[in-house]
Amino acid sequence: MKTVLFACIHNAGRSQMAAAWFNQLADPRAARAISAGTEPGSRVHPEVLSAMQEVGIDLAGAVPTFLTRDLAASAALLVTMGCGEACPVVPGLRRMDWPLEDPKGKPIAEVRRIREEIRGRVEALIADEGWGQPSG
Repeated sequence: MKTVLFACIHNAGRSQMAAAWFNQLADPRAARAISAGTEPGSRVHPEVLSAMQEVGIDLAGAVPTFLTRDLAASAALLVTMGCGEACPVVPGLRRMDWPLEDPKGKPIAEVRRIREEIRGRVEALIADEGWGQPSG
């Protein structure tokens, strides 16, 4: 099984949404997602909790996690979202960067737009890698 690590600065918005979408949409026997941040916040942003609750994903129990080099090394793929140079460089680790707007403090309509952009990117990643749910 592959592990995909979604990382942003505070691990309180974008990366939490991406990991939640991934774990809902991917075949759990093929891949799973975790998320972390370079400067983890104390909690997931309330506007992110609300936007994800609207689509049936409960992040109330999610806790921002510190992005360590060891955590990054345990992943098959690192997807960064705005942490720039603060994200660890792990030799040999596949990495991609998704330039996504930070949802912190944004009106709910903007958070919904970011949520759907993340969903689309996650769906494309799952399809590209062949990690989709089995049909039937």
